[in-house]
Amino acid sequence: MRHLLEITHQNRRNLLEILKNTSREELLCIPDGFRNNLWWNIAHVVVTQQLLVYKMSNLPMMVPDVLVHKFKKGSVPDGTATDEEIEQIKGLLLSTIERTKEDYNKGLFTTFNEYTTSAKVTLRNVDDAIAFNLFHEGLHFGSILALRKMVQ
Repeated sequence: MRHLLEITHQNRRNLLEILKNTSREELLCIPDGFRNNLWWNIAHVVVTQQLLVYKMSNLPMMVPDVLVHKFKKGSVPDGTATDEEIEQIKGLLLSTIERTKEDYNKGLFTTFNEYTTSAKVTLRNVDDAIAFNLFHEGLHFGSILALRKMVQ
């Protein structure tokens, strides 16, 4: 499991670099044929990891409810990104995974509410959630790479 969290951590470093080195205009652009933008995808993976790993384990999430509402599954980009939101997501990209590693090593994930994802994968414990989250982030990383080509 530690290796999966390390891979997730590297993915987050990659996303942080994209976020830092992309203009706000490019972050918010929704190219023809796409339903969302770079900004939404980056923030969405942060929110989803917290929902899958922490909320499903009945533990407090590190992401504020306002961000959860704005970037959860089923949400759509509203065309905005405040400086505060961008800075929050920059900070949360790495800190959420670092905290997950710490909490996992401390054995804090003792309960889990079984959940079947929209991909029809049933998560029965936190290990399943961490593994599925990496798959989920990989899907969105692919979208991010495609979007980046379209907006540059």
